[in-house]
Amino acid sequence: MAFDSKHNQEKSNAFDPDALRAKYSEERDKRVRPDGNAQYQEVKGEFSYFVQDPYIENEIKRDPIEDEVEVVIVGGGFGGMLAGARLREAGVDDFRIIEKAGDFGGTWYWNRYPGASCDIESYIYFPLLEELNFIPKEKYTNAPETLEYCQLMAKKYKLHERSCMQTEVISAEWDESIGRWIICTDRKDRIKARFIVNSNGPLNRPKLPDITGINDYKGHTFHTSRWDYSYTGGSSAGNLTKLKDKKVAVIGTGATAVQCVPHLGETAEHLYVFQRTPSSIDVRNNTKTDPEWASSLESGWHAKRRNNFESFLAGVYQKEDLVNDGWTELFRNLFSAFRKRRPPKYKIATWAVSSVFSPKLYKLGFESYMREKFLNFVGMDNLMQEMEMADFEKMEQVRARADAVVEDPKTAESLKPYYRQFCKRPCFHDEYLQTFNKPNVTLVNTEGKGIDQITDKGIMFDGKEYEVDCIIFATGFEVGTAYTRRSGYEIYGRDGISLTDKWKDGLSTFHGMHSRGFPNCFFFGPQHSAFTANFTYSLDEQSIHLAYILKTALAKGINLIEASQEAEEGWIETIVEKARLTQDFQEKCTPGYYNNEGHPNVLAQNTFYGGGPIEFFGLMDRWRSDGNLKGLELSNK
Repeated sequence: MAFDSKHNQEKSNAFDPDALRAKYSEERDKRVRPDGNAQYQEVKGEFSYFVQDPYIENEIKRDPIEDEVEVVIVGGGFGGMLAGARLREAGVDDFRIIEKAGDFGGTWYWNRYPGASCDIESYIYFPLLEELNFIPKEKYTNAPETLEYCQLMAKKYKLHERSCMQTEVISAEWDESIGRWIICTDRKDRIKARFIVNSNGPLNRPKLPDITGINDYKGHTFHTSRWDYSYTGGSSAGNLTKLKDKKVAVIGTGATAVQCVPHLGETAEHLYVFQRTPSSIDVRNNTKTDPEWASSLESGWHAKRRNNFESFLAGVYQKEDLVNDGWTELFRNLFSAFRKRRPPKYKIATWAVSSVFSPKLYKLGFESYMREKFLNFVGMDNLMQEMEMADFEKMEQVRARADAVVEDPKTAESLKPYYRQFCKRPCFHDEYLQTFNKPNVTLVNTEGKGIDQITDKGIMFDGKEYEVDCIIFATGFEVGTAYTRRSGYEIYGRDGISLTDKWKDGLSTFHGMHSRGFPNCFFFGPQHSAFTANFTYSLDEQSIHLAYILKTALAKGINLIEASQEAEEGWIETIVEKARLTQDFQEKCTPGYYNNEGHPNVLAQNTFYGGGPIEFFGLMDRWRSDGNLKGLELSNK
């Protein structure tokens, strides 16, 4: 069934869709580069200080470890912590977490820049809230509370007693003769483990732009993920008093810059913000947690709320928006429009769609059938058109906000994002745009090109040199580079094959967690699995999956787990097929880490599960319910 075009016409009266499509394409073309991820350089050699840990107060001194455990978990971020917690719940206690930082926290250990906070609602971002009986203080939490919560998780599940901090894995090698992984570290540890869990995190290794002259600069530099408070003064709350006589440059205008720029602009003598592409800056409107609301929550509220949020972002119809924020607004408006205009005889169809995506009914496997019915009812072409129009409308609001807030018309125009809302990670802030009204803050809009050169005194762009005392790189983390480069160590499987060689022609996994030739080896992350805005949700689901497999294996005396050739090949086919669902959208997006710097799915099998996280979680849940570990080769030898 097709809806009439009157509604579309009414929505498009305020803007010209064809003109916006052309503008989006024009802005995208400014940023497209043939080098893709190669425009960034690896942080090593003389740039190694960018990855050193500035937050360690007491260096751990210990002798090398040579022992054996059942499970080694590499990484102490939310993924590693959740793996430890879920293993504890499953009765698997013989594990060790190896973490290069000084403590747990992962991204939140490193990101302590002023203003650092989570842009996902804290009531869904924090995992295990019901298990810890904890309610965050605000709707959107800050970095200090997140680190505090990590300590609560570690205490609850006794993770510190099973960890090696300030320790970096340098290799992991499968020893076929003893059926164990040999994990070596920079402290000369040699640890044997039956199973290894690689939970390195997708955003853990800082990246730098490969800019001419980056080695020549004589002033002070640091990366936002290693904030130098000894130079700036202040704390994560701001008050960077040591910058009052300093000229500062920030390179990058992504989510991190959006949060730290207001604090820099508050205190620096002068701040220059160098921008290639503006972020989408929507209203944040943070609020304190309502005690009455918190006390009214019933058992199971957390899982329901997480599922509701991710369902909205996956385009799955929901009767109610529990989170009700800027992330869900686009789909909330879209669903509202469909409800208002649906014929009465289709009420049962839309009810069925909303019901079938509940966790309970997901186990019955109806979602693909009902989604097909819904798309037949709406019409795929019509749905895509409606989504585009809703997106145009939303982004027009975002651009209008720049006009309303920023006093200088030219600066306001430069801060307007011309792309679809989810081409880049949307940002929500109530002080960023206002910062550009300050007389000591200058936006240097490079029109998508980036800066020309770094000199010994500062930054060159368009024939002008900006002399600065300090350059702060707000350039994010490596995404899209080789897995072992990001993790910092090589993994050697059966017959000495390296993971780099195994994956050189494309990712090859089963469910994103297993790779044939690497027995008893598990991978956490978005590769071949669910890419979620609320990434801790995905990590928790993967931890539950891991705990189920290991508990089942140990209960049955299974010593070896490996993906079958057939299962791995079948999963690759699934990934390739599902990649088509997002290919066109990503190709039209402005370059960024969401679309591999303008080169989406260079190899279709390298992407995440294109059916969306809710569909993926349901698939894994049904796989566990079958109880036979289908697709895995098992041995008790």
